[in-house]
Amino acid sequence: MSTLRDLAEEHTTLRPADIDHLHRIAGDWQLLSDLSFADLLLWVPVDGDGTFLCVAQVRPTTAPTAYLDDQVGRIVGGPEVAHLEVAHRQGRIWREGDPVWYGDVPARHEAIPVRLRTGDGESGQVIAVVGRDTNLSTARTPSQLELNYLTTADDLAQMIADGTFPPPRHPGETTSAPRVGDGLVRLDANGKVTYASPNAQSAYRRLGFASHLVGEDLAKLHRRLAGDPLEGTDAGNAVLAALRGEAPPRREVDARGATMLTRALPLMPAGVPIGALVLVRDITEVRRRDRALITKDATIREIHHRVKNNLQTVAALLRLQARRVAMPEARVALEESVRRVASIALVHETLSMSSDEAVEFDGIVDRVASAATEVAATELTVGMRRTGSFGVLPAEIATSLVMVLNELLLNAVEHGFPAVDEESEPAPADAPRPEVVVSVHRHRKQLHVSVADNGRGLPGQFDAERGGNLGLQIVRALVTGELRGTIELRNGAAGGTEAVLVVPLARGTTDRLSG
Repeated sequence: MSTLRDLAEEHTTLRPADIDHLHRIAGDWQLLSDLSFADLLLWVPVDGDGTFLCVAQVRPTTAPTAYLDDQVGRIVGGPEVAHLEVAHRQGRIWREGDPVWYGDVPARHEAIPVRLRTGDGESGQVIAVVGRDTNLSTARTPSQLELNYLTTADDLAQMIADGTFPPPRHPGETTSAPRVGDGLVRLDANGKVTYASPNAQSAYRRLGFASHLVGEDLAKLHRRLAGDPLEGTDAGNAVLAALRGEAPPRREVDARGATMLTRALPLMPAGVPIGALVLVRDITEVRRRDRALITKDATIREIHHRVKNNLQTVAALLRLQARRVAMPEARVALEESVRRVASIALVHETLSMSSDEAVEFDGIVDRVASAATEVAATELTVGMRRTGSFGVLPAEIATSLVMVLNELLLNAVEHGFPAVDEESEPAPADAPRPEVVVSVHRHRKQLHVSVADNGRGLPGQFDAERGGNLGLQIVRALVTGELRGTIELRNGAAGGTEAVLVVPLARGTTDRLSG
């Protein structure tokens, strides 16, 4: 199914600013749908043929829907859109007419013009129409809650027609909470509560307010209830801002170990401030879980930090032992073990500074490559270069992969370039500079990595499956075992040696690349 933007761009000549406004309405109109107990359909006129196209639809969570089938993408014309035409042409809310039938479901039609206000705040032209269609099959005498919902819905509908709803969204905010069913409080122009839904009353009771909310000055109440005066002042000021016609960001109120999220919306039908709508939601359990997750994350980071310290201690002990060993072969083996342990410590060091079990791998590879050129037993100066980006990798892949790359880089530097001695002929002036290149790209949930040097290449009798030193045996074991991937060692097309890795990425692996 095409998106709102796709449909509008294909069938209309609406400007980008018009389409952005329609997106804002569709992002915030669940509130109006729930208050109206009605389906909302966003209709845009199709240029030149007198028809209307439905580009978005929302169903109420407080009442049965009038439409079992999705209406998005439907183009209608003729008598069926007469009410939409009136609202679009005359710029007023249309409420006349008898109920209509959709199969066995009787429904009441309403049409609300959508205006986009100009930059100077003036009322602009009508760019679309919101159809408000109510299922009448369960019609009955409305309760006090339903009457307050419907009254508030009518005020918001008029604000859509005026171009003052929805309000601008604040950075980082979503439209998911609080919702109508979480708790609703309606205020008059003086900030006094005229109605509070049962769920709203329960939320305030959790904060320690046992009396009925009706008649209370809500801004002052927030200041009294809040355990933190600053939070209470912020929540109270948000209510006052809504009464002035502003749309403040959501605020939280903490009291008696409970937490309540509030969202204050101005009510300004026809541009006249008549009060505010405050949606509230008890988020005590949500915040408790958040605090538990923060504690857990801090614990995990501390564990990684201690693992890193322990690995560095092990590396230091091995280094000390290597200095005391007389046999050259034993000393080399211990020094190689030091480098392997240090490469794993790099991953845990990065994880100790991260908020999740994933690491930015590029920095780790660059540090391992730099270390390989510094400690490799060769007198040549070998350059290191990386092309592409590993991006973010989960810890279970990063730990094994850094070991693999560490071994391949050391092998490339130590064995790819012949040692220089007094009897060796000097390299030609135009000889390429010794270099090792790490290349990486992602393709179809796989990580493709190559480590290539421009050295002397593999020996003629080299067995890629069984040959090689301990380092290459570790590489093959890690790639085929821990990483569940493949590795191929071969001579490069232009000389030198190339190791090609293909590593499958886990389903939840972050696919964020920096290059």
